[in-house]
Amino acid sequence: MFQILIIDDDHSMKILLKRMLEKQGYKVVAASSGEEGIEKALACNPALIICDWIMPGLNGLEVCHRIKTDPRLSTTFFILLTSLDSVADCVKGLDAGADDFISKPIEQNELQARVRAGLRLHQLSRDLQTQKLLLEAEMAEAAEYVRSLLPPPITEPFNINFRFIPSRQLGGDCFDYYWLDSDYLAIYLLDTAGHGLKATLPSVSVLNLLRSRALKSLNYYQPSDVLTALNDTFQMSYQNDKYFTIWYGVYDRVKRQLTYASAGHPPAILVSCTNQKISEVKYLKTPGMPIGMFPDAKYVDGFCNIENFSTLYIFSDGAYEITKSDGTLWSLDAFIQLLVSLQHPLDYQLEQILNYLITLNSKEAFDDDLSILQIQFD
Repeated sequence: MFQILIIDDDHSMKILLKRMLEKQGYKVVAASSGEEGIEKALACNPALIICDWIMPGLNGLEVCHRIKTDPRLSTTFFILLTSLDSVADCVKGLDAGADDFISKPIEQNELQARVRAGLRLHQLSRDLQTQKLLLEAEMAEAAEYVRSLLPPPITEPFNINFRFIPSRQLGGDCFDYYWLDSDYLAIYLLDTAGHGLKATLPSVSVLNLLRSRALKSLNYYQPSDVLTALNDTFQMSYQNDKYFTIWYGVYDRVKRQLTYASAGHPPAILVSCTNQKISEVKYLKTPGMPIGMFPDAKYVDGFCNIENFSTLYIFSDGAYEITKSDGTLWSLDAFIQLLVSLQHPLDYQLEQILNYLITLNSKEAFDDDLSILQIQFD
């Protein structure tokens, strides 16, 4: 049974409204002031409130504003009872959050019709809220599943660590690293266009495809071959117009050689140090269109020898395409300068980088998914 709260300082009006509504089968609670009405609203969480506009103490507008700004009463339908009928007064009521108005003197059929309409909207709001909570719970489960697919940090024979912050519960970034055999490590990071579930599904598909080595004839040791195979498999016309960028590398730990290829992805950054001083910064990127854009796209391999005490960073563009408080966009060069400046000490470097980016960002959440992989080879 729906519960209705009447807030009115006029005793006779309260009795009239209460009797009219109880005859329709509603459970009715009454309050004589705005302060008492708010207390009873919080206590009984009514489906609908009828509140007089002109009252001593808190008036109807103030009560409406307090009710509508309380998340516990977000679905309560609020009707202002008033003898005011100017456009300006209606605008004030709507700005305060009122859902409807009833003019004095009250006409019984109009009251019943407006209450029925208000309760229908209240029920609809509750149903939508319930569905929203269910959807959020399912999205949270999906996000937890995606996170469970990501590899754990490793410390032997070298360190690999990461930071991953989707702009929403689900994002389009994904990465993985695993041994192809005892000497060769595959490592990649991809970024699907867009956000949410539509971007997550292709990312997870790529991860499962590469991790299971489902393409049996593919040479997973050759990055350009891997990108070509992915481009053949994930064409936009077959994948809901979704494309993705990717950086894919294979590290030979015996020869200390890295073979890599990229498809429209930001360059990986290799920082080499000697005697605790930075000796060289390399941009590791090869030409190639994002995966899925063109069926005949070509990809090539790059090669790099890994010097002692080198650190490799692979990241998505969300790490540097950040809107600062002055409205300008941060840059890749500035991000690389940050990586270089924080080379020592390394223990908490990723945490330092992330804290810097959070401080730099002008919004509560990042506009894009943010992923950073850090590989310390010694």
